Amino acid sequence: MIEIRWHGRGGQGAKTIALLFADAALAQGKFIQAFPEYGPERMGAPVAAFNRISDRPIRLHSGVTNPQVVVVLDPTLIGVVDVLAGLDPRAGTVVVNTTKSPAEVRQELKFEGKVCTIDAMGIATDCIGKPIPNMPMLGAMVKATGLLAIDQMIDEVKAKIAVKFKHKPEVIEGNLTAVRRSFEEVKTA
Repeated sequence: MIEIRWHGRGGQGAKTIALLFADAALAQGKFIQAFPEYGPERMGAPVAAFNRISDRPIRLHSGVTNPQVVVVLDPTLIGVVDVLAGLDPRAGTVVVNTTKSPAEVRQELKFEGKVCTIDAMGIATDCIGKPIPNMPMLGAMVKATGLLAIDQMIDEVKAKIAVKFKHKPEVIEGNLTAVRRSFEEVKTA
């Protein structure tokens, strides 16, 4: 079983992306859990969401305290929130939305595990027209971890967002382009 913790700020889509990832994993035959951590949910406040993914049924129903993967949608949370809490410092994976290189982030976090970076805000602005990093971070996380097949995941994400944006094909296509672009552009060290 792999546990994932998503860190973001209210309005950046951490909860939404954990749920979309769960739907895509379920469609690929995985067992999955997705849940947010509730607190003072207001625009801009730190929030967290979580996933568990496995090839076998998940019988654990508690909070995620020792994730194998941490995804940071907003780099300003580094130093404000302990984004590495419970993550194995040598075997964990951290994916950060930043223009910095993986080496710079590794040094900043003092983290020895796998570090991946992606300019999710830039990709979102280019592809969607808004600096909402969740969709690009999904593509980057999937590339960093190899947990899902990208083409099947994109098909499932398209089916889910097509319901919400059925009269806005440009929004659907922009989101899917953002996922694929980040999958291709994520940097790893």
